[in-house]
Amino acid sequence: MYDIVIIGGGPGGYVAAIRAAQLGARVLLAEERELGGTCLNRGCIPTKAMVHCAHIYSEAMRGADIGLSFSDLKLDFAGVVRHRDKVVSTLVQGVAGLLKGNGIEAVRGKAQIPAPGKVQIGERTVETRHIIIATGSVQGKPPIPGIDSPGVVDTDAILQADTLPQSILVLGGGVVGVEFASIMAAFGVDVTLVEMLPGLLSTLDSELGKRLAICLRKAGVKIHTGTRVCSIAQGPGGLDVELEGKKGNQQVTVQQVLLAAGRMPHFGGLDLDALGVAYDRRTGIKVDETMATNVPGIWAIGDCVGNLMLAHVASHEGIVAVENIMGNGARMDYRAVPSCVFTNPEVASVGLSEDEAREQGLDYKVAKFPFMANGKALAQNATDGLVKIVAAADGEILGVHILGAHASDLIAEATVAVHQRLKAEELVGIIHAHPTLAETVAEAAHGLAGGYLHYLGR
Repeated sequence: MYDIVIIGGGPGGYVAAIRAAQLGARVLLAEERELGGTCLNRGCIPTKAMVHCAHIYSEAMRGADIGLSFSDLKLDFAGVVRHRDKVVSTLVQGVAGLLKGNGIEAVRGKAQIPAPGKVQIGERTVETRHIIIATGSVQGKPPIPGIDSPGVVDTDAILQADTLPQSILVLGGGVVGVEFASIMAAFGVDVTLVEMLPGLLSTLDSELGKRLAICLRKAGVKIHTGTRVCSIAQGPGGLDVELEGKKGNQQVTVQQVLLAAGRMPHFGGLDLDALGVAYDRRTGIKVDETMATNVPGIWAIGDCVGNLMLAHVASHEGIVAVENIMGNGARMDYRAVPSCVFTNPEVASVGLSEDEAREQGLDYKVAKFPFMANGKALAQNATDGLVKIVAAADGEILGVHILGAHASDLIAEATVAVHQRLKAEELVGIIHAHPTLAETVAEAAHGLAGGYLHYLGR
């Protein structure tokens, strides 16, 4: 008899397993594919390895701006692939080592739930007090004529490729789409980005999407917002993609089309109807704030519940589920969840956007501080971007939105500020080291608490 059986070994499942073992539970983790799930093997980690290579290559290409010239600079994409695959392999082995070191039984195989309290993995059936479903998500496929044409690829395929296309159309201007557009453009690929909505990164503060579009265009990306793909067909020069948008109809011919138009909850083939588990195919398994489903003893976490499809959210949901299973009590709070986009420059956001504050009719104020007024950013030749803080009338920090170098690191301080309901006056009372990019966050807070120190803007 197990205390907990977890179905899915991604960042939600394996973190839940480790926390459960730490609390004294007997745990079995079932994973149909590789440990680490989509994030580690086919998402977050391999893309960030490529992002790093793309950033270094771009910096080297601009080396003359800071007095560095390279006589024989060239891209060795095979070397990029080796780096990408080595990082993934190292981390997969690391997860396996963590599970073993915590005394967790990890089994590879497709799992089924014949009834609450029972899990079948292949020919083996085990009994357990609790089951956590952590089956993740899958790439969505829009109903576009020709979507199954050769050369139309998803992110799994593009992250397994060992060559670059000459040209690519990225279908989707969300997080995944803009990241791949940024990577490919840096590597010299001719990139077209198509987004049906009016702007990029529609789930974040709209100003970030507008400013990022400027940066991507400067990097050579051709962006079509408010545009839909009508059809994809094989032509003599590659894939002919018909577009319909603000400028009417037009055709773009590319070597590849990358599907990056969002993900859908995935239930791993589990018969949720037979179990009586409440769910929606589009929005995911229904859970309460403890991550419990409507069926006692069955819990669900991560992308399959569809709340926020982020690896760090899945991990935290896993911890919350386990704490409740083990009797400690915990509640999931989505108010201060950071989102990071690893473009060049990076984008990061936490809390309420200005758009949301306006829609909710709040009495709010905004301060912005540009990277070009920061000494460290100037020294690093990384002046694109800004920090934007949205605060309540009394100064409480409701949201922080960053476009710029190392935004994914800078957002950590902002997340603490939002989580702890700090006021701008309290944030400026914290001494920030100089010269650092973190001073941009402090300066934006100064803009709300008496006036900027190193910027004449309003």
